[in-house]
Amino acid sequence: MKPITSIFSQRLLTALSLFLLLIAPVTLAAPAEIKQHPNLRVEPEFWWADMVNPKLQLMLHGLNISELTPMMLDNPANKDSDITIIKVEKTNNPNYLFITLDLTHAKPHTFDLMLTSAGNSIHSFSYSLLERGADSAIRQGFSNKDVIYLITPDRFSNGDTDNDNQASMSERVNRQAVNGRHGGDIQGIENSLDYLADLGVTQLWINPLLENNQAKYSYHGYSTTDHYRIDPRFGNNEEYRQLAASAKEKGIGIIKDIVVNHIGSEHWWMKDLPSTSWINGKKLVQDSPSLKFTSHRRTTVQDPYAVDSDRGNFVHGWFVDSMPDLNQQDPLLATYLIQNSIWWVEYAGLSGIREDTYSYADKSFLSLWSKAIMNEYPNFNIVGEEWSNNPITVSYWQAGKLNQDGYASNLPSLMDFPLYEVMLEAFNQDESWDTGLISLYEMLANDVVYAYPTNLVLFEGNHDTNRLYSLMNEDLGLFKMVITYVLTSNRIPQLFYGTEVLMTSPKEGRHDGAVRGEFPGGWTNDKVSAITGGGLSQKQKSAQDFIKALLNFRKSSSAIHSGKLRHYVPIDGIYVYFRFNHDEAVMVIINKNNKPVSLATRRFNAQLDGFTQGVNVLTKSTVELNTSAQSSLQIPAHDVLVLSMKH
Repeated sequence: MKPITSIFSQRLLTALSLFLLLIAPVTLAAPAEIKQHPNLRVEPEFWWADMVNPKLQLMLHGLNISELTPMMLDNPANKDSDITIIKVEKTNNPNYLFITLDLTHAKPHTFDLMLTSAGNSIHSFSYSLLERGADSAIRQGFSNKDVIYLITPDRFSNGDTDNDNQASMSERVNRQAVNGRHGGDIQGIENSLDYLADLGVTQLWINPLLENNQAKYSYHGYSTTDHYRIDPRFGNNEEYRQLAASAKEKGIGIIKDIVVNHIGSEHWWMKDLPSTSWINGKKLVQDSPSLKFTSHRRTTVQDPYAVDSDRGNFVHGWFVDSMPDLNQQDPLLATYLIQNSIWWVEYAGLSGIREDTYSYADKSFLSLWSKAIMNEYPNFNIVGEEWSNNPITVSYWQAGKLNQDGYASNLPSLMDFPLYEVMLEAFNQDESWDTGLISLYEMLANDVVYAYPTNLVLFEGNHDTNRLYSLMNEDLGLFKMVITYVLTSNRIPQLFYGTEVLMTSPKEGRHDGAVRGEFPGGWTNDKVSAITGGGLSQKQKSAQDFIKALLNFRKSSSAIHSGKLRHYVPIDGIYVYFRFNHDEAVMVIINKNNKPVSLATRRFNAQLDGFTQGVNVLTKSTVELNTSAQSSLQIPAHDVLVLSMKH
């Protein structure tokens, strides 16, 4: 954060001298950081004119700053700015001051705010309102037209080795440590954009890039230590914005991973907490025996029979002792978090947000948070993580759901964990009356509990789940079946980096460091490269080509983007479903059998009527179709057939 330039009047030297005595190092009771940097810190550092919400909360941090009174400075820079201070708030920490401005009629410009004491000007600083980018308010969020590709940045590609280690950052690169930093960065992602675009990716969800100055496990990014700063080992704010701009030129959007539930214990707040009410439990000492951890009982916040103490144990408990749990019921913190999310969307030009550990935060705040973002960007999209296998539990959090308790969520999308879990079981189980593909078929009947099931995100894996190829026992046929289902179902699909080249992991238990392994080709001297194809095995090439073909097909398939779904009860290890609209139909046939099948098509005539041929989207070959009683399709053993049919 750049220090704000001070403007001092010669005629106020006496008052200034008194103020300087107050901040002399020998009198400081504040943390060392404040002693070394007595300059004023303002967050957010700048804002934009013409936002939907005309109110802006500024958080000022400096020694005894609450003893000063803010005023609009009367100078030419403020002429006709029409900005008013509508609220000034203090906390139980005198080093913070919160100012709320009304920007209803403000235009893009830089204005000055003055801090006074006893009527005397002590300090002033300039603040900028920027002009919004063209069409910022109507930006298009991710949708069913997209394929999301999840990247763990530290493990994807090291494009700038000069930023691997930073004097100001505690943890250094150690590629031999499975849970250590490996050096991947923003530049590495930018260098890979051509590969990703060619693969068919249209959205990048990147695990958190914000500063994470923790002593251990900092690579994953989920312990934020500065909400307005990209971790310097990844790059900087401008490089992040440039990545989004470069990706947009290639038809790729950026989804930011945001955490409002907790922070890292080394967050700069923790050295001088804005208010004791910002942290649940008020225990600031790690490893305290009295520290309460979350129960992880997610249903308590929607269970009509749950007691308040159980709800509190879930919402107010810490994840681990290095992740202080935030109290979003504090209105100043709530506004800070809402503004921070909007700031990054506007600054970087984002197309989506993935919200971590969604249900763990205060649910009233979550509704306000998502509503505030969607009010600013009506066509935007936000997906929340509610890791439950129960569709009813997940559906509670989606916008438009009429909940029994009256809770109104404003969250458009959620990760479809229930369908993901059943999908894995369905392809791993033997076929019987009630196991195998039938469980996947019947799971979709639960879509009736969702307000908008097609806006859910279905994934084949993520940074918290074991690798798909390993979970399919390294069976390439089963792997392709799962991938086909994810990419052709009536959901928004998401792939995990490296899935296209069959990255592996242990099958049982949590092995985060191994799951988030290095992407082949992301480091100099890698012998295997997904990007160039060098060193890939035949199976890896087959998987990569398979995914590339499906991804690029679905880019132009209106039936996949917005078509209806019709599926047929699986029989004898064969599952058939259609995606269709007025212009196109896509027929998907999954054959779990270890032998080829001649599939009679008469059963599917209602969907095939009017089509005389289809195109195999994987081989580009033409398949003749008819509705006669003798018509059949030849399905290879342990494989899939995807046919595109157009009128």
